[in-house]
Amino acid sequence: MEIWKAILVGIVQGLSEFLPISSSGHIALLQHALGMRGAAAGIQQDITFELVLHVGTFLSVIIYFRRRLLALFFSLWQKERQDERRMILWLILATVPATLAFFSAGDLFERAYDYPVLVGGCLIGTGAILLLPKFFRSEEQEFGLKQAVWMGVAQALAILPGISRSGSTITAGLISGGRASRAAEFSFLMFLPAIGGGVLLKMRDLQAVAQSDAAVAYGCGFAAAFLSGLFAVYLVLRMIRKGRFEYFAYYCFVVGIVAMIYFGVR
Repeated sequence: MEIWKAILVGIVQGLSEFLPISSSGHIALLQHALGMRGAAAGIQQDITFELVLHVGTFLSVIIYFRRRLLALFFSLWQKERQDERRMILWLILATVPATLAFFSAGDLFERAYDYPVLVGGCLIGTGAILLLPKFFRSEEQEFGLKQAVWMGVAQALAILPGISRSGSTITAGLISGGRASRAAEFSFLMFLPAIGGGVLLKMRDLQAVAQSDAAVAYGCGFAAAFLSGLFAVYLVLRMIRKGRFEYFAYYCFVVGIVAMIYFGVR
């Protein structure tokens, strides 16, 4: 793998993982366009590289929310931290739907990456999802179990490439009455067990990276994903506080339509 390609894909991964525009969809389309997926590249290599990029974005969330995560960790021994204990329970419950979806239909979802026209259609679907809070939104209430459950269901649906995980989960939190800033924070925290579990399941693939001929390229991709991911977290939280979350919907419509036309006529 060429280093410039790894860096480019890493930047796209980091930005699109947390911006509500679907990292999986953008990575799939970019890899098809660069010849990194399909006949030009084995599917196993693609999965390993994507795993390395996910580790980079995983680290960016840990760095940004380090104080919040430490508070959650210490609450396991400090009974007075009831809010943090409830948050841990909600995160566990919110992870269940995506876990069930992965183990029951994981192969089906992974095969969807090979169909760029389908990915483009899913991006259009993401655009529609991001506009939902404009028309359907419950009265704002304290963030709780209701929002956690709905966001967990949304995360399960977002396994499809092109359906934004952050966009779907934050939208679910908003529609169910959650405050925008709390819904965004919970969405990012949900990312950690979801991706952490995937990394543990495929640890053998990561162990092989160090001995790979593409180790340098993988390392550059990792660094690019980490730095761009950290920037994206700051950007999303800033835009959602300003009420500009829906702007990403129009971007998804454009990219989805262009992808369907471009890959549909190739």
